[in-house]
Amino acid sequence: MAKFDSSPGKADSPDPAGPAKAGITKRTRIIAAAGIVAVVAAAAVVLPLALGGPAPAPSSSASASSSSSAAPATPAEAGPPVAYYDQPGPPAGSPLEKVEPLKVDVTKDMVGTSLNKGLTGISLEATDLADPDLSSSNASMVKLLKEIDQPVLRFGGNAVDRRFFWTSSNEALPPNYNGDQTHPAKAVGPADLTRLNTLLQAADAKVSLTVDLGHFNPARAADMVKNASQIFGDRLLSITVGNEPNGFVFNDVRTDGYSLEKYVSELKAYANAIYAAAPNVPISGPGAYDQKWWQPFIDADIPQKKVLTFHNYPLYSCDGSDPKGSPTLSNLMSQLMHDRAADYQQAALKAGQAAGLETWLPETGIAACPGSNETSRTHASALWTADYALNAAQLGITRIGFHSSLLSCKGGPPMSAVCSAGAYPLGNGQMSGRANFFGISMVAELEAGKFLKLNSSGGGLAFSYALQNADGSTSVVVVNENNPEKAAQTDVTLKLPGKALTGTMTQLSGPSYSAEDKTVIDGAKSEPKPLAERATAPGFAYRSETQQFKLTAGTVTVLNFKY
Repeated sequence: MAKFDSSPGKADSPDPAGPAKAGITKRTRIIAAAGIVAVVAAAAVVLPLALGGPAPAPSSSASASSSSSAAPATPAEAGPPVAYYDQPGPPAGSPLEKVEPLKVDVTKDMVGTSLNKGLTGISLEATDLADPDLSSSNASMVKLLKEIDQPVLRFGGNAVDRRFFWTSSNEALPPNYNGDQTHPAKAVGPADLTRLNTLLQAADAKVSLTVDLGHFNPARAADMVKNASQIFGDRLLSITVGNEPNGFVFNDVRTDGYSLEKYVSELKAYANAIYAAAPNVPISGPGAYDQKWWQPFIDADIPQKKVLTFHNYPLYSCDGSDPKGSPTLSNLMSQLMHDRAADYQQAALKAGQAAGLETWLPETGIAACPGSNETSRTHASALWTADYALNAAQLGITRIGFHSSLLSCKGGPPMSAVCSAGAYPLGNGQMSGRANFFGISMVAELEAGKFLKLNSSGGGLAFSYALQNADGSTSVVVVNENNPEKAAQTDVTLKLPGKALTGTMTQLSGPSYSAEDKTVIDGAKSEPKPLAERATAPGFAYRSETQQFKLTAGTVTVLNFKY
């Protein structure tokens, strides 16, 4: 129930298109060849190779006995020369509060869920279909979408049932479709879909559409789906009938005593009309934020019903009536926030799986509150976004859309993952990503894989995930949500399901929870470096199942190990 279209954000919002102020440097350290020795106090000590602390010098008693009974220590096997990743440390002046060491034991057992390409995407208003910036000619938009690898663009939002008008015959916009300067009513036709398709092709993206249920007209919706199916082909994933119909009566979208029974009746009329016009297009729904609406959709006798969709904004208490649900940094960076989101997602998954339906979360974000709040545009939003998407995928959700806007960075909706440079409200079409966009990118750029079971303990506010990739490698993600202004680096002991020959690293970082426009990946405002170009994790232990390293607070770290 995002209200991005009802109120502009803070007018002095920083423009994320500016240059990054933090950087990561890499330094090359040549690992010593095996067999180098040094004489220290007449005792031979093998220099440490790869990861692991130095071998302790033997005591005098140990030295005496070793000459007659103990075999000499076997030196660690040396790996090839590597360049180590140089992660940023805690900011200057940090009190360095100690964090309990994190222990992660990755097993060979499967969770039963997968992370697939196209998991994460961007949700936009249906009226954005008329925006000429959604085109392959907009290089900045193409670049952004490529940085979230094969995303889904979902079009719906509050606009679709209020001020979105589909016409395939160039009809004039009806006078009762009202908007304002920032959120005008729009007529959309086949030419707009054709233009959008050039963007989808250029960025290797897919699309999911919502049809207008606010103005009951099944025939018009069917005509839209018929044109969309012809234009997008296999890139069209699904059609949803109406956006958050559970809120129609509260938001004055429908004033005719709208009810669940009325919704199901109208859903059937729409679904049958759509099936007659485009029989191969899947229907998803109900796209509601009230779980009482899930089962009636599931039970509805409609053709091509394939996907259960639900919306969720975990920090929902815009007026502060629920202190634990208010959009504050302390709530955002909490175990409760993680658990609350998981509980709601599991409820949707239980309903969908029982009916044999895939389960999507096509519209989500931290909060649906209009305007700014203390979580807006912050580095904390990037940390939350990465963990939220990973946990949802591990539970079994297969598509997630973070609700956003194409309006300007300065003054536009502050929770949007993307925004335009230039003057408020429309900007100039030069698109860039905010902090939460980089959280999306960290997840989107993971290799597709199957989630592995793991055992984790310690680490403070940290969440760990592991994936078995198609090539047999293992990806491990640690979302370290400890406060980067206060917490010391976390000592991590990671046990892998094999002896690693390589171990590379990419990392999202930022100086504080509240920092705006300072979130970076590998020191830059860009996607993670390609896997083949990533540096080695500091202290990597060649041919070892056990890896030990430190992680800075306020980071998302992706490690990849090959055996």
